Amino acid sequence: MNQEVVKVILDSKKDIWKNQQLFDLVEEYFETSLKTLDFCTALEKCLKRARDSQLIVQVALKHFEEEDGSDGATYSRTLHELNNFRSVENPFSEEFYSLFESVYKQQVSMLEKLQMRKRKLDKKLKTVKAWRKVSNIIFVATFVSVLICSVVAAAVVAPPVVTAVLAAAAVPLGSMGKWSNSLWRRCENALKGQREIYSSMQVGTYITIKDLENIRVLVSRLEIKIEALLKNADLALREEEAVKFVIDEIKRKLFIFMETTEDLCRHADKCSRDIGRARTVILQRIIKHPENEESFFDMVQ
Repeated sequence: MNQEVVKVILDSKKDIWKNQQLFDLVEEYFETSLKTLDFCTALEKCLKRARDSQLIVQVALKHFEEEDGSDGATYSRTLHELNNFRSVENPFSEEFYSLFESVYKQQVSMLEKLQMRKRKLDKKLKTVKAWRKVSNIIFVATFVSVLICSVVAAAVVAPPVVTAVLAAAAVPLGSMGKWSNSLWRRCENALKGQREIYSSMQVGTYITIKDLENIRVLVSRLEIKIEALLKNADLALREEEAVKFVIDEIKRKLFIFMETTEDLCRHADKCSRDIGRARTVILQRIIKHPENEESFFDMVQ
């Protein structure tokens, strides 16, 4: 989802929300997720360079097939392409690793903040539910006591005016009890609304962290495959008589290299899609959150 759209939606809610702490955390979540999407874009560029290296090796293999059948083959074109492959820089630069560490730390920090806020919110929700029950018990007990008093007053033939006053007192007490219960219920709903937003952000952040960890494992695996191919290329360039043996090794390792690259591409795409879905879900929760409950946010901070 376009960041400008996110900004417009959040700005439209800023004047309504009274819980600045929640709003700040939501803004931080979207900024962090946007940086992670930037990382996914950087990863795609790295993978493009990895595919370019793969193409060079495939060209070398093609030249080998053409040169191997000729008399007195020198494998000059094969060795030329292997030298080109050896000259290519590592597709995963130091800048890439720095970016990864940065977004990973941000996601972990965000998850910790969300877990802490959700724990505090759960405690508040539990307290509100308890107070709602207590207030209901108090008003019911008071209401019943007034009714009993009016019945007793009538039974002992109290003056009609006393009986009337006691009976009339029960009416506002009942209304006040309903008002109190409605107030606590609205506070509880406001807390539940906040909890849904925190939960959505927490789930989205957790999934992103797992996606990043999978990407880190696959990047390391791909670098090992690249290093193995480079060693084979070096051997062929140093010892021309070893070219046939090296080419067989390269064929075997190139398949694994290609497989790992495609696996990494799928995970990079999954990471982007997971982040996009999470951002959409959270925005939908924010948009759908009842505005008449926003005034209660300042009561439950």
